[in-house]
Amino acid sequence: MARVKKGVNALKTRRSILKRAKGFRFRRSKTERAANDALAHAGAYAFAHRRDKKGDFRRLWNVKINAALRPLGFSYSKWIGEAKKKGISLDRKSLAHLAEFKPEAFKRVVTSVSAK
Repeated sequence: MARVKKGVNALKTRRSILKRAKGFRFRRSKTERAANDALAHAGAYAFAHRRDKKGDFRRLWNVKINAALRPLGFSYSKWIGEAKKKGISLDRKSLAHLAEFKPEAFKRVVTSVSAK
């Protein structure tokens, strides 16, 4: 079998790894081994935090809704419970958007739920 030298391929791999690790600090951006390790960790964190981001946003929406409900005399948990009983199916993202940017429309939604 013929001998295969991997100079070209190794150099291409090394270049691509270091290119992807550009901007990392210290040895992690300069040496192939440290850069490879750093990229592996970065990928794992990115995967996990894409999942975490969804919960972070939901918590933020809840806070915004609660902040808009307080001056109207409601707490978030009680109002959401009432909304579910009345069959209001607006999601928290759209409710938070209404609360932040269209307070008069949000107030109408709140009063429609709270009207007995």
